[in-house]
Amino acid sequence: MRSINHTGLFSGTGLIIAGLTATLVALIFPIWSYADRSGTGLDTLSAQTVSTKFGPLSALDREFVTKVRLAGLWELPAGQQAQDKGTTQAVHTAGEHLVEGHTFLDARVRNVAARLGLELPNQPNPQQRQWLATLNSAQGETYDRDFANILRQAHGKVFSVVAQVRAGTRNSLVRDLADDANTTVLDHIKVLEATGLVDFDALARDAATSGPPPLTSSPAPPGPKASPNSPIPVTPSPTYTLPPAASSPRPSEKN
Repeated sequence: MRSINHTGLFSGTGLIIAGLTATLVALIFPIWSYADRSGTGLDTLSAQTVSTKFGPLSALDREFVTKVRLAGLWELPAGQQAQDKGTTQAVHTAGEHLVEGHTFLDARVRNVAARLGLELPNQPNPQQRQWLATLNSAQGETYDRDFANILRQAHGKVFSVVAQVRAGTRNSLVRDLADDANTTVLDHIKVLEATGLVDFDALARDAATSGPPPLTSSPAPPGPKASPNSPIPVTPSPTYTLPPAASSPRPSEKN
């Protein structure tokens, strides 16, 4: 009878088991390493979220508050300018809505920032100043078209940010601010489109080719900060007497 080489049998079996184990680890490791590695969405959320009495305040929440303030810093003077330089009643009306809406929103965002201890900017960012420079130099029908398209494109980008924040925020003040911003931005989109000057093909191309919007540096976590001043227009603008904002909440509806 032929003897069995047990050492070789066990050695061969061990190699097979080792190979199967290595294959299983190779399949599992990418999933494990991606789920638990540093820098994933949940890690970032946890690391940059701070506690407040109104609920957790994330970096995205703080960025949103900053963007609401920045929007008013250039869109309010742009709306005032449209009432002077626009050549059609529809452009004048859009300008009135911008002034009314951002006067209301700016008061809201400054109140929210003060209650959360967040510092806000007092000047538009470089891109917003460039948009204002374009509008300052345009005249006549060119101005009307530039106004409608620059403002409509900017509002479309903000609209998606508002929706993202409203869907995921855990902070009650930010949630209420997102509600007000959603109403205001949608109103502005509609009146800009009502000018009949918006190039929807250009908007679609921009949406299809542009990457994610650049992040605005989130303000530091809450601390003892004074409420910022009213917006400082880049260029002097006339003062308008405004009616109460149509979307202004009743005192009993806000904290």
